[in-house]
Amino acid sequence: MEIFKSVQLMQRHSESLRIGGRHISFVPTMGYLHEGHLNLMREGKRRGDYLIISIFVNPTQFGPNEDLEKYPRDFEGDERRAAAVGVDAIFYPASEEMYPPNYQTYVTVEEVTQNLCGQSRPIHFRGVATVCAKLFHIVKPHVAVFGKKDFQQLVTIQRMVRDLNMDLEIVGLDTTREEDGLAMSSRNTYLGEAERDSALSLSRSLVRAKKLYDAGERSAGKIIHAVQEFIASHRGTRIDYVKICDTETMQDVENIQRESVLALAVWVGSTRLIDNYVFGQTLNIV
Repeated sequence: MEIFKSVQLMQRHSESLRIGGRHISFVPTMGYLHEGHLNLMREGKRRGDYLIISIFVNPTQFGPNEDLEKYPRDFEGDERRAAAVGVDAIFYPASEEMYPPNYQTYVTVEEVTQNLCGQSRPIHFRGVATVCAKLFHIVKPHVAVFGKKDFQQLVTIQRMVRDLNMDLEIVGLDTTREEDGLAMSSRNTYLGEAERDSALSLSRSLVRAKKLYDAGERSAGKIIHAVQEFIASHRGTRIDYVKICDTETMQDVENIQRESVLALAVWVGSTRLIDNYVFGQTLNIV
């Protein structure tokens, strides 16, 4: 497994692979890899014959009071886990390599980023779109794999790729969960024992919403109220948002008529967690 820290060397390597007829798959990450990341990599192995991942904690997607400095990092462990699933190369740049002095160019995806996380994290998706655009130009993949846990992020990247005519396929993979149903996240390491119990209110509220939908409920307001009430009944939770949105526009819906997603962002203690459920799909939570 090769490790590249230079943008120029990564670009040259990827270009040589493409010239040689290799099909490059790519999984961008911020490191501190867990089974959810590894599942994305396994999917990448199925979809290409050369798998590259990036490990880069992207500063431009963090707000001034967010957890950039304390975001968990463990490159040696990440390297072992990546090698175990057959990653061929890691792109591991420093911040100065990605954003050199006097850097001033950003990518803005407009409408689909305005709701949900875009309201409480106003610069977040500009940073996500910018770093992904840069990574796609550097790694030159044919296909990139993202998790559906960050559903709005996935929609944003899909929209950017379509709008800018980028020549690659974006694949979304279902959320990987712990045995108790909690969506896997690097930020789960912040949770204390009592907070972990309260964090389960997110996934369990999705089960309640699914049951209402399966029983014929189509009023977004009624489902949202039931979810909010359930989450708020758990100690230490503070709801950022509970919304039901059209999966293409990411705008709120009043009644579930087209494909729609229930999206949650909840503070559990000092940790902000997200989860979601697309109505009509399976939900593998006990």
